[in-house]
Amino acid sequence: MAMSIAAQGDSDPIMEMNTTPLIDVMLVLLVIFIISAPLMTTSLKLDLPRTEGARPSDAPVFIALAVDAQGQLFVGDEKLSRDELVARVRIAAARDPGTEVQLRADKSVPYGQVADLIGLVQDGGLSRIGFVTESAR
Repeated sequence: MAMSIAAQGDSDPIMEMNTTPLIDVMLVLLVIFIISAPLMTTSLKLDLPRTEGARPSDAPVFIALAVDAQGQLFVGDEKLSRDELVARVRIAAARDPGTEVQLRADKSVPYGQVADLIGLVQDGGLSRIGFVTESAR
């Protein structure tokens, strides 16, 4: 075995780079690559049955409810009163309790009025309510 020992009076630093940590990191990366490479190449071949496209009846059912700045209620483009809205919601809930209400409210409408509208929809039998917002540009 050969060892280099600095002379007693020699105070020059040893100018060799310690490569042990570099080799350790490279070996760990090599092991990770060896383990993960087969996982990326394996695949499972399945012969899945073919079906027709989605039927229109499978499309999600929703009610587009809007409140303008004056507090007027709209379902789609049709202006409704509160009683007509409750009747429409009850009919939709009787048909499909999973019907979603997409609520769009003008930013000037007070929150209390929007909360009251949500209560009307829930009293009508629908509990899936989503808020539609405009994206900022």
